[in-house]
Amino acid sequence: MSDLSNRKFATKLIHFGAEVDAATGASSVPIYQASTFHHFDLENPPEFDYTRSGNPTRQALEDYIAKLEGGTRGFAFSSGMAAISSAFMLLSAGDHVICTEDVYGGTYRLLTTILTRMNIETTFVDMTNLDAVYAARKENTKAVFLETPSNPTLKITDIAAITAWAKEHDLLTMLDNTFMTPYHQRPIELGVDIVLHSATKFLGGHSDVLAGLTVVANDSLGRRVKQLQNGLGTVLGMQDSWLLMRGMKTLKARMEQSEESARKLADWLSSRSDIEQVYYPGLPNHPGREIHEKQSLGYGAVVSFDTGSGERAKKVLSQVKIPLVAVSLGAVESILSYPAMMSHASMPREVRHQRGIGDGLLRFSVGLEDIEDLIEDLEQALR
Repeated sequence: MSDLSNRKFATKLIHFGAEVDAATGASSVPIYQASTFHHFDLENPPEFDYTRSGNPTRQALEDYIAKLEGGTRGFAFSSGMAAISSAFMLLSAGDHVICTEDVYGGTYRLLTTILTRMNIETTFVDMTNLDAVYAARKENTKAVFLETPSNPTLKITDIAAITAWAKEHDLLTMLDNTFMTPYHQRPIELGVDIVLHSATKFLGGHSDVLAGLTVVANDSLGRRVKQLQNGLGTVLGMQDSWLLMRGMKTLKARMEQSEESARKLADWLSSRSDIEQVYYPGLPNHPGREIHEKQSLGYGAVVSFDTGSGERAKKVLSQVKIPLVAVSLGAVESILSYPAMMSHASMPREVRHQRGIGDGLLRFSVGLEDIEDLIEDLEQALR
């Protein structure tokens, strides 16, 4: 395996250490469709013995994401929520978590309806306000969960400021990096302990695989997460591991094109008098733009905008012709979502509104279609 440390990100995406099969020279990681492995010598057990505990195809993916994120170990899970849930299993009964207030609805549901039954409590705070974060710490606080940009209002958290404070108080930091991917944002370099991905989104990129990825900053955490992955059995299958690696190879090209279009869409939406607010970190008036530019290399491909009412939002959804009207994001095709009834449906209406997720809010994940076609389509839908 050649040294990848000095290579540019685009090169690492293609040449990640397992791109050529050492045994056959195949130009793709083989799919080891096996649940168990023969022990040739009982005194010297093989590296892989049972696929829940480890599989060569999944291992190639796990090494791949660890290299991209700059961590020590990577882990592949059956979904993004499986990765997030497993990370929270590092906590114990009686522990307290500080979490981004406008977090993804699935994470909110986990924290408020499942972990509460295990006596793990959560305080949701506006993480754009560092004083509010600091004030939320209790004697039993053990972890801080960040999502930046947040979903769906794209608020920005100062990652380095939070991690520096967390280390002073011996707090574990976890960050959902789904929106930015390691192409734009590498949280471990900013002090984060655990990076999480719904790899179903931008990393997979083709709306054809369900997966979650976790990367840890040190070997100690790696051993603990490995124990959880093996013990809970929430592992990614071999076929999906292979599909995900195939999708990740084009991450840079897809992200660059989608972001270029997203910027144009955000500018166009901002120029309209019939749109109440546009949320996109690349806009000059975005309150978190300066911090975002300090910690990220791009603005991403997700634009949220408020149409003014739930009735109008639903009309737009019924009139668009090009985007999928669907849950999810980060695919080659554009996806228009309605957070109030999709990604954040598990969050009570009053809670959504407190967090700025109104009934008129739409989230547009910009794909690879021509941006002029997307704007023309959205314009007719808004009319």
